[in-house]
Amino acid sequence: MLEALGLTAAEERVYRAVVVGHRAVPSELAAQLDVTAQTLDPLLQALIDKGLVSRVGGRYVPAPPDVALGPLLVHGQAELERARAAVGQLAEQYRKGVRRRDSTQLVEVVTGAEAIRQQALQLQREARTEMLWFCRINPIAMTSTENEEEFRALARGVRYQVVYETAMLEEPGALKGLASGIQAGEQARTVPTVPVRLAIADRQVALCPLGDEADGEPTAALVQGTSLLTALIALFETYWHRATPVQIDGNGGPLTADEVRLLSLLIGGVSDKSIATQLQVSQRTVQRRVQDLMRRADVRNRMQLSWQVGKLGWLDNAAGPVAGPAAGSQLSGSR
Repeated sequence: MLEALGLTAAEERVYRAVVVGHRAVPSELAAQLDVTAQTLDPLLQALIDKGLVSRVGGRYVPAPPDVALGPLLVHGQAELERARAAVGQLAEQYRKGVRRRDSTQLVEVVTGAEAIRQQALQLQREARTEMLWFCRINPIAMTSTENEEEFRALARGVRYQVVYETAMLEEPGALKGLASGIQAGEQARTVPTVPVRLAIADRQVALCPLGDEADGEPTAALVQGTSLLTALIALFETYWHRATPVQIDGNGGPLTADEVRLLSLLIGGVSDKSIATQLQVSQRTVQRRVQDLMRRADVRNRMQLSWQVGKLGWLDNAAGPVAGPAAGSQLSGSR
């Protein structure tokens, strides 16, 4: 089922056994899989090379499946939906067996909303250069308004870059909160969905909430100094570069501030109804303004408008490199 992610059927079978066993010794795995040590050893080494398994003493320990396999899902997403479901099942098995810190690993499991909240705040307190964020709807640790640590980090010159799910921009009052961050320097972009909640500090440590447990206790992976961290950074950069910039104010170009706001939301995939709510105008007014923008851009439909906006550079001031100046993010339900 995970062949689309680059695993052979034999590697997947061994990886599943390691996830279930968590800290398995080779003899136990060989007996469980009914294979010889000569057959098992190269498969375990292949999983180590792919960052899916680590060796601790004489035992083999799995990396969190949705952290380890998640970046591979970026490529060919339409063909990988079945694999995504398999990753989720593996992650569920992993979280059932790992609910405490293992000091021998470079991946620490943080359990409980308050523990995750404190860890997110600590990342920002210790950040020196940048914070990278994936923002998803529905808080698991804290809401955006609760995170004052962000602005203290900004005062120290920490850069923030944030990729929001489109649904975030459709929430009541979302633009008001987003405007505070952008006006402070945040670079904000949007995509229809992001693969995981994620915060990365200085490209040295990442906090990746894994979702809610069956008993209501959320967990998160704290990843540092490993190939998993490199993969998470690459995952962020991939989404950042293909995401649509969000602007709140005018950029001194041919558009008013309201038009910039409307175009940013429109290109980001927000519905006319939600745009009307955010801009506090009627849906008919939104449609009329879109028609006016289409006329000025000399295009016939909204798809052409999105393309022409990029060609004309109407929203260029919102774009920037991954390491560009930014500010103002919080680990909320979005993050």
